Parts: sequence; structure tokens; C-alpha cells
Amino acid sequence: MPFKPLPADQAMPMLEWGLNWVITNHAHQYLILHAAVVERNGRAMILPAPPGSGKSTLCAALVNRDWRLLSDELTLIRLTDGMVIPISRPVSLKNRSIEIVRKLGKRVVVGQACADTGKGTVAHMRPPTESVRRMDEPARPAWVVFPQFIQNGAMTCEERGKSTAFVELVHNAFNYNLLGLAGFNAMCGLVDACSIHRITYGSLEQAYRAIDALIEE
Repeated sequence: MPFKPLPADQAMPMLEWGLNWVITNHAHQYLILHAAVVERNGRAMILPAPPGSGKSTLCAALVNRDWRLLSDELTLIRLTDGMVIPISRPVSLKNRSIEIVRKLGKRVVVGQACADTGKGTVAHMRPPTESVRRMDEPARPAWVVFPQFIQNGAMTCEERGKSTAFVELVHNAFNYNLLGLAGFNAMCGLVDACSIHRITYGSLEQAYRAIDALIEE
């Protein structure tokens, strides 16, 4: 409980979903966002998005372009100082994204795919050893990027207003209401600290160009 039993060949997805449930229901010393998060030069880029937006695929791609993996699924914002706390686990990939990530390079290791789960076919990319080794190193939030993959779409990048971003991030938070004033203050601090944009893209190359431009501003 609270999960129904699954076949043994779906043990890895079951473990991942169970870990997500444990963290989101018990780790209330953090503001928890449904977002991937990566780091470069001590600064974190948070990628909040609903399922199907391509955030885990983009996260895996950025990790293989020398960003440090903090998480592909849950962003933990420490309430005391606003820092992002890493949980560098295997990156969860679904359906078409599995083959896309397998083709990213020789360093990429993707485990066996599990078909016919509640979320389709699921596989996991091994986190880089360096990301795991540096799990005790938090990062300071610098960017919030709302990504949206659109098949054959054009690249767009637009700045988001702070108030609009605040509302969107609340909708992407697991425990904002539970935390009360502490959650409000943590979210205010996050929004104030970050450059906030929305990008759409039809390929990873487009996403790379948009993100490279953002971090050079």
C-alpha cells in the first residue's frame, strides 16, 4: 500500500514511483516541485513541466552536455536558505524518448525497457558518476525554464513575468499548501532569485541554442 502490485518485470519503474511517493509525502523540510533540475558553475536551472512536455528527455540531454544532474523529476528547495538539494537518481524515460536518449553518445547507459506500464514503455538512464559523487553539493537557483517539446515545431523563447511564474510554480509544487507561510516565502525567494523563461522547441538542437543563449545573458 498505497500501490497495487505490479509484475516482477516492472520492478524498476515501481521502485522509482515508490521513491517519488515517499519523498513527496515526507520530505517537508523542502519545497518540492515537479521539475527536473541541472547545475553548471554552482547555478541551477529548474525545468518544471507536466508529463509529456519532454523535461526528462531535455534533462538527460543537458546532462550529456556537461550539466550536473540534480534530479530529473523532483526539485527540492531547502526552506532555510533556498538552495537546491540534489537527488541524482537514474533518469526516467518514456516511450519515444528512450531511443532519443540512447543515441546521445557513447557515455549514455540506458537500462532495459519495461513495456506496458501505466505510463507506457519506461527505461532509466544511469546518472553520471560525477553527479552521484557530488550529491552533497547543493546549488543556487539561477534560472527557471518552462520547456515544451512540439513535434516539428519552431523554437521560441519568451521571458515570463514573476507573478505568472509564481502561479505556475505553485501548480507544479507537491507540498506548497502544506508548508503554509514557509512555502510562500520559499516560492517568493525562488522567483526573485531566478531569470524565468518559457521555451518551445521541435528538436534538442533548438533547445540547446535557446538554453545557451539564456545562460550567456
